[in-house]
Order: sequence, then structure tokens, then C-alpha cells
Amino acid sequence: MENNDCFVHESSYVDEDVYIGKGTKIWHFSHIQKGARIGCNCTIGQNVNIANNVCVGNNVKIQNNVSIYEGVELEDYVFCGPSMVFTNIKNPRCKYPQRGSEYYMRTLVKEGASIGANATIICGNTIGKHALVAAGAVVTKDVPDYALVTGVPARITGWVCECGQKLPGNLKNILDSNLDDNLVCKHCGRVYKEEYGQLSEE
Repeated sequence: MENNDCFVHESSYVDEDVYIGKGTKIWHFSHIQKGARIGCNCTIGQNVNIANNVCVGNNVKIQNNVSIYEGVELEDYVFCGPSMVFTNIKNPRCKYPQRGSEYYMRTLVKEGASIGANATIICGNTIGKHALVAAGAVVTKDVPDYALVTGVPARITGWVCECGQKLPGNLKNILDSNLDDNLVCKHCGRVYKEEYGQLSEE
């Protein structure tokens, strides 16, 4: 393990050929597997498994009881809520094992996205920048930047600011018009523009 002034609780296991960035904290009963790369200033909660060759960015928070399987990548400032679930094989079979990177589907969670407690992310999808996946949601397709998705299967039910606050206005009204004033965050003042079902900061 390459160790740059990080903290690893004595009850956790870190395999060989693992990089852990400066300021990262790994708490009780966690396992970091061979080839994993974890950035700086991350918090890895209790009973977390980070599988072989997984890349975790800087300033990421992974709460208790989360497994990050091979094929999943987390960019900077991602939040993974307690007991949320990633997958990495679309059609698993015990009788016909599918092991190795050639079987694993890629899942990308982009910068600043948050995934709520007990949510499930089906493999092969991308969670956009600063998107918010609600607690208990099941993501079965890509989530656009800044989208709030809820339910089973998860659907877009609103937009959220980079700071995490829900943007004002009814989603249908926003999508059907050019209400730029409706897309101002009341908390931090950021201004957003919606075009073709996608949100971007002005």
C-alpha cells in the first residue's frame, strides 16, 4: 500500500498495490482490494468494500455498508449514502460464473453527484454531475447532470443546484418553456439554463 498520511483503522484490511491519498480516512471493518486507487481527503465508512482496480476521486464520502465493485468509478466529491448498492453484471448466474473485467459493465458517477441511502444503481449507467439520486431509488438508465431522480424505476422529478438545493418550479413547466428566472437557486444564487431536457449552469 502506498500511504500518504492517511488513516486506516486497525480492523480494516488493505491489500497490496493500493494507493490511498493524503488525508483519507478508512474506518472499521472495511476492505480495500488490490489495484484500488483512492484519492485525497476521502471518508470511507464502516464495513465498506472497495473492489479490485476501482478508482475513487478526491473528497469522496462513502457511508457505511457500501460495496464499490470493479467497473464502478467515482469522480471527485461524490457522496454514497448508507447501504446504497452498485452492481457490475447485468445478468448474473451462479451456475455460469462471469468473472473478470471482460464481464463487468462500467458505471460512472460524475463529480459532485449524490446517491441516497438504500438506492440501487444498475450497472452500465452514468450518474451526471451534481445529480441527486433519492433514497431507495433504482436507477436503470443514465441520469443527466443536475437531475433529481426518485422512485422505482428512477425518473426525473426535478432539478437540483450544485449546492444540493432543489431548484424552484414545476418540472413540466420548466421543460416546456424558457423560464430562465425559474432556474435560480434560492440558496446560493447560481443560475441555470434548460435546453433539450438538459440543465447547465450559465
